[in-house]
Amino acid sequence: MSRIAYVNGRYQDMRDASVNIEDRGYQFADGVYEVCEVRSGQLVDMPRHLKRLQRSLSELRIAEPMPLSALSVVMHEVVQRNRVRFGIVYLQVSRGVARRDHGFPTKPVRPSVVVTARSIDPAKGADNCARGIKVITVPENRWPRVDIKSTALLPNVLAKQAAREAGAYEAWYVDGDGFVTEGSSSNAWIVTQDGRVVTRPDKSGILSGITRGVLIEALEALQIHFEERPFTPQEAAGAAEAFTTAASMIVMPVVTIDGHVIGSGKPGPVALRLREQFHRFASFS
Repeated sequence: MSRIAYVNGRYQDMRDASVNIEDRGYQFADGVYEVCEVRSGQLVDMPRHLKRLQRSLSELRIAEPMPLSALSVVMHEVVQRNRVRFGIVYLQVSRGVARRDHGFPTKPVRPSVVVTARSIDPAKGADNCARGIKVITVPENRWPRVDIKSTALLPNVLAKQAAREAGAYEAWYVDGDGFVTEGSSSNAWIVTQDGRVVTRPDKSGILSGITRGVLIEALEALQIHFEERPFTPQEAAGAAEAFTTAASMIVMPVVTIDGHVIGSGKPGPVALRLREQFHRFASFS
């Protein structure tokens, strides 16, 4: 079956879908995006994703392309047209098409909107979870405004590639003070030897992940002790467990960091429980 994309008001076959070569998203990465999990044909935590999209657009002074309710309709339609039961839906908004100039267009332009969806075999994620994943650390080299979900992801691309070349699944950034910030496409967590779940505060240095936010609510409801504070790779290496979170992987146990075995070297009970319980606390639409 051909995949269908939504591009600036039209649903098109992916083979025919395109944007103008002077779209600022293409030329300057002047845009933002969201990735939402699709589970049993429903979108997971979509209102939170759209709220974060709204914030990212505001921070970059990009106009909202349409009301959030209309974006919701488009996202659902793309999921349905692609018959996605389990997978992701991707939404990108750029500043729009204008003559190439670093400054904003002098005349108002219409933002560009692209929505795609694709299936992901849930068994693959389950297999990765059963084994646990490997993580490497890399120096933090991104711009400071990582709180904006910008399409400017070249440092993340290079970090992910470094992980793959090292036989790992993910790379965690380490800042100039020696603390873990987040992964190239995920948030980073550890579980201390006395059972405290720890992740970096979202005040600086990380994107405020939607899965991260839902998981914090789950931790509180499940009465699991939780701390927001920085941690070092050395503390992570000595932790009882580690895991990473994102819409595309939910909760994924980490079994090695830079070759150091975490805990027993197998997915830990806290991460597995949180993965199992996560969707009880998520919203569906």
